[in-house]
Amino acid sequence: MDDATDRTLRALGLHEAPREHPLLYPGAWPSDSGLLDGDRFLPLERLVYEDRTPVVAIGSNGCPGQLRHKMTECGIGSPLPMAKARVTGVDAGVSAHVSRMGYVSASPVGAPDTVRELFVLWLDAEQLAVIDASEGVPLPGGNFDRAWLPSPDVRIDLADGTRLPGAYAYVNRHGVLHDGTGTPRTHPGERELLAELLVGLPRLRELFGVVPEEFCARARGDRRLCERGTRLFIEEKLVTASGLERYVAASARAQQSGSPGTGASLSPPLT
Repeated sequence: MDDATDRTLRALGLHEAPREHPLLYPGAWPSDSGLLDGDRFLPLERLVYEDRTPVVAIGSNGCPGQLRHKMTECGIGSPLPMAKARVTGVDAGVSAHVSRMGYVSASPVGAPDTVRELFVLWLDAEQLAVIDASEGVPLPGGNFDRAWLPSPDVRIDLADGTRLPGAYAYVNRHGVLHDGTGTPRTHPGERELLAELLVGLPRLRELFGVVPEEFCARARGDRRLCERGTRLFIEEKLVTASGLERYVAASARAQQSGSPGTGASLSPPLT
């Protein structure tokens, strides 16, 4: 098997997209940094790209198969660097909405003492527009806002010793689900999450069925049903704040004021 074949997403087990297979959410993540180049995941020559916008991937945006699906759908084929990072201050919570993709997605939550290995996506302007659109950022009724998470509130350390001054993340406009005590719950993977929610919420079973497979099949593409599921989370008093809302407001103020480095496709300079 030649090197080009070795580096295909399929050969690396990174090819499947949760958009096509909801129960696989958040999808397979790479073991290390790399360059998503079409159907291949290549070694990354450097970890910092000052001419691109850094976005921390919390859920399926860390899955090359999902990223390829989003980019291909919009006709974007440019290479996309993914840098593995040690991130302190955020965790993967559970979005308080049902996605029309057929799953309940992950959402960042503030977690000052939590350290996670996540990926920083270095996006050019076209790639950023695609990811923004996929998260509903430009739409008044969209599910996410893109917010700048600054250091030292959130520490992002790359393998080469670089500490980023911050990065963007997609913060859920609906809030996140809590664990019963008011603390945001963490996303355990789609099958386990849906099984727990369906067991604990009879009204959710009435809408989406009794097993995760039924949930995904019924939710997929059914806007009204997904909206009903999202309202049910509120009615069952399962929703809390992510703890990151202040960064959404700060990012909006910065963009309105035209502050350098805080525009829609710009980021503060590295220091």
